[in-house]
Amino acid sequence: MATFFTSDSHHYHRNILKLCNRPFASVEEMDEVLIANWNSVITQPTDDVWMLGDFAYRQKKGSLGAIFQRLNGSKRLIIGNHDNDEVIELPWVAVPTHYEEIKLDGTKIVLCHYPMRSWNGMYHGTLHLYGHEHGNIPDYATCVDVGVDCWNYFPVTLAQIKKRMATMPPNPILEAAKNRDKEKIIQT
Repeated sequence: MATFFTSDSHHYHRNILKLCNRPFASVEEMDEVLIANWNSVITQPTDDVWMLGDFAYRQKKGSLGAIFQRLNGSKRLIIGNHDNDEVIELPWVAVPTHYEEIKLDGTKIVLCHYPMRSWNGMYHGTLHLYGHEHGNIPDYATCVDVGVDCWNYFPVTLAQIKKRMATMPPNPILEAAKNRDKEKIIQT
C-alpha cells in the first residue's frame, strides 16, 4: 500500500483552464488526463489517496460518480471551498473533513485545503500539505502545495514531497522563532 496526495483537480470546471493556464484544449481533455495520470501512479485498490479539496466544480448533477468510480485507490477528502454536497456525499473511505492530522513513515503531517501560517506541531517537525493556491504562493521546507497545477497534474507521494521540500527555502516563521529564541538566550 502506498499513500498519495493531490488537490484541486477541478473536474468539470471549464474556467479553470484559463484561470490556471492549464495546457488542455477542453475540460473533457483535462478530465481524461487527470484520470489517466491518477491511475498511472495509483495502481492498487489499497493505495491511499488524500484529495485536499476542490475535486470538482460546477458539474452536472449526478455526473461525479462516473469520474469517481474510474479513479483507483482508497480515496479520502479534505473538503475544499468548491466541494459541494454532491462531492462530499461520494463514497469516500472516511467521512470528509476540513482538517486532518496523520502520521506517515514516522512523519507527522497536517492536511488542510488552505495553507496555514502556523499549524499544530510546526515547531517540532510536523509538515503541512495544502492546496487551494494553484502554485500562487511560495512553498517552504515545511509546507507544500500538493495541487495538480504544481505537480504536472499527478498525485504525489511523501517521498516526492520531501525531495521538493529539501530544495525549498526555510519557513520564515520558523526562522523568526529561532532568532527570537537566540535573542532570549543572549539576553539571559
